[in-house]
This record gives sequence, structure tokens and C-alpha cells, in this order.
Amino acid sequence: MEYRQHNQPGCGGCLLIIGLLLLVTGGAPALLNFLGFLFFSGIFGVLLLVAAFWGFSYYVRQRVSTYEASQTESHNRFVYLLVHILVKIAKDDGHFTRAELNTILNFFQHNLRYNQDQMYWVKQLVKEARDAEYEMEQLLEEFRNTFAYEPRLILLELIYQIIYTKQPPVAAELELARRIAEYLQISSYDQRTCEAKYTYRQRQEATSGAALDERCYAVLGLESGADFAAIKSAYRKLSMQYHPDKVGHLGDEFKGVAEEKMKEINAAYDHLKKKYKVP
Repeated sequence: MEYRQHNQPGCGGCLLIIGLLLLVTGGAPALLNFLGFLFFSGIFGVLLLVAAFWGFSYYVRQRVSTYEASQTESHNRFVYLLVHILVKIAKDDGHFTRAELNTILNFFQHNLRYNQDQMYWVKQLVKEARDAEYEMEQLLEEFRNTFAYEPRLILLELIYQIIYTKQPPVAAELELARRIAEYLQISSYDQRTCEAKYTYRQRQEATSGAALDERCYAVLGLESGADFAAIKSAYRKLSMQYHPDKVGHLGDEFKGVAEEKMKEINAAYDHLKKKYKVP
């Protein structure tokens, strides 16, 4: 049985004592006046709370609307579909827990560095996504038909990022990510490249030796020991796919995701160049 800490007792007994004292000292009129004060002050308090809640809701809706109007249609649609897909992944087991909600919100706040207005917007989108009846296939089909290959790669990158916030990652969610990649017509090579990087992420603190070599090969989507010709070819392909200019229309935060990806690709390539002693 779970133990629950008891709340501090209220002051209902205090009111009863005050009421009895008023009845004894001032009679029924004094007691009625006291009860009337409590009634009207209580109504006023309730109205005040309702007004405060409505005012805050209005403030949030206004900030959300202002932020949406400041962004491109492509950006807003990308985030809308991203949130709905992430919520669908979280609900894949039939439940959407508080921990999963916090994971999604933390992802936007910390990984994408969303400010307060952006977070108001994301929370609104999450609420809509939880109540929506869309099937995953509907969301993915719209995403595939709306966005080019490079934004689809960024979506897959973000999906893996949030899946790997859980350690160890959930096997069913990894399998779902692979099916999403296939549905979005992302090549098996690009899907393996994306997943392999996160598979070896736990070893990223290594600064030398086989662990770092293995991770660098994974970032480039290669098997360990691939020759330098394969390394150079993979680097050129990935550099084109993740060039920040190709996703600039999605917004600064997603351009930043591509820039971080390019830094990782460049670091892996530079390390392997030194390993093969290529000038």
C-alpha cells in the first residue's frame, strides 16, 4: 500500500467556534450577517479566480496567435506534424503518461531551445494532438507529400533524439521509427546512419581508440573499417543532405539541428582523415 502524506488540517472548527460566539454575544442577526459576509466574499473569490483563469487563457491564446503569425506556413506545419507524430509514438502502447508529456516538452525547451511563447504554442499543439483521432499513416502521408527529402531526414533525426532520451530506448519505439523512415521513403542507408549515431552515443565521451573510431564510422553510416574512398563518398552525400540552407524555410531551430548534424559529420570525417593519414 502506498503511503501518502497527510495534508494540514483546515480551519472548519475555527469557523464553527466563531459562529457559536456570535450567536451567544450578538444573537441571530449577528450570525446571519457573518454568514452573509462569508457567502458574498466566497462568491467574489470564485469570480476572481474565474476571471484570473480566463485572463491568463486569453493572454496565452494571444501570444500563441502572435507567434504563429510571425512564422512561415512551412514552419508551422512542420512543427504541427512533428508534435502529432511524437504524441502518436508516445501513445503507441495505448497510454500517454505525464513522463512522456514532460519528455516531449523538455525536448522542445532544451533541445530546440524554445522560449516561453513557443512553449505555450507547443503545449497547445500537444493538447490538440492528444485529443486528435488521426492515424499515424495520415500524418506521415501528409508529411511526405508536403516536405522534400531533407526535411524528412530532419524529422527522423528529431524522432530518434526524443526516443533516445529514454535509457535504454524502448524497443517498440525504435521499431516504429524504422517503419516511419520506410513510410517517409527515407533510404535504408540514411535510416541506419541516423540510428547508428544514437546507438553509439553512450560512448561519445571516448576521445581515442576503437570506441571513437566506431562512433565516427556510425555517424557516416559506415561499417567499422570502411576504406577512405567509402568515407569520402559518405561524407559528401551527408554534407549535401544536411546542409542547413536546405531546411532554412522550416525555421531557425531546425536550421540549427542541421548545423549541429553537420558539425558532427565534419568531426567524424576529420577524425577518420587523421586515422588514414590523409592531408
